Amino acid sequence: MRMKNVFWWWCSAAALLFVPACGGGNQPAPTPAPGAPSTPAAAESQPQAPAAKETGAKKPAAPVRIDMELVKALFTMPPAAPAVDNPGTPEKVALGKLLYHDQSLSKNGNLSCASCHDLKNYGQDGKKTSPGSTGTLGERNTPTVYNAAKQFAQFWDGRAATVEEQAIGPVLNPVEHGVADEAELLAKLQAKPELVAAFAKAFPGPESVAVKNFQYAIGAFERTLTTTSKFEDFLAGKAQLSNEEKLGLKTYLDVGCQACHMGSLLGGSMYQKLGVVKPYPTKDEGRAAVTKSDSDKFLFKVPSLLNCEKTAPYYHDGSIATLEESVSNMAEYQLGKTLKPEEVASIVTFLKTLTGPLPELN
Repeated sequence: MRMKNVFWWWCSAAALLFVPACGGGNQPAPTPAPGAPSTPAAAESQPQAPAAKETGAKKPAAPVRIDMELVKALFTMPPAAPAVDNPGTPEKVALGKLLYHDQSLSKNGNLSCASCHDLKNYGQDGKKTSPGSTGTLGERNTPTVYNAAKQFAQFWDGRAATVEEQAIGPVLNPVEHGVADEAELLAKLQAKPELVAAFAKAFPGPESVAVKNFQYAIGAFERTLTTTSKFEDFLAGKAQLSNEEKLGLKTYLDVGCQACHMGSLLGGSMYQKLGVVKPYPTKDEGRAAVTKSDSDKFLFKVPSLLNCEKTAPYYHDGSIATLEESVSNMAEYQLGKTLKPEEVASIVTFLKTLTGPLPELN
């Protein structure tokens, strides 16, 4: 039911533009008639920032004009994350941080959440797929943990609704942390006096050391892992984009990237078929492995593009090494378009405005 609601929410927003891929069908994106104007072409009167350094994108000959009303409608929609009753108290966040970095909570005592979701590396490890406690590689690329709590579902296949629900999954996964069951996890937690004391502070009362409290604590900590980008500040009127960056935004819209990557996270709000107009070479059936429905084959959660400059490699299998290749590849398989090198470079120039400084982690 959640997927249907998000789908109709997205289609309502996408009605502002004649964008492709509605419903994950197999029709190529419509091409404007010769001489027709580009989609996002209304006036925008804000002052221009100094020109950016050469990026490979073709520099615009004149100031780029964009429709700010349209842009704000597309990219300020609030996140679609499910509501969770989990207040982030200082004690709970502190416990969550301890648990997040504790390698003892794995089969061989050598792996923590931070091992794959490195907070100093934009919440991921830069590998195609990550090794677990026994060294066995996982099947899917590790997504960034930054801003994850704002998304409408967790994991590439959406098998968890919230970061609290997600927190226990990797711990009990035999290929990841490899803890046998919840009883073994509790025994590991109770074996460390500093963790027992931290649980008592965060969850006063009897039986404070509990699996549900483990999940709440990690969830509370992960909800503090957010970033704010130049583009977000631009939407809020706190920053300006250069002319080249605005051209990149215009190209992004003209190509149709906002069909899936929209909202305040530029993604993270819907599922989409990988290979809408052209079958994508993968054996991973995505969400169908969870729902057992043929209609969900090759559906994956659309990732947020926030900080995408820093989170290579890309896609569910980590098969795409560069942002440029990812943009070109997505245009081909999702939109049925072959982009010129200058179009790819221009979009990448815009995508780099989505990078935000990492928060200080005491």
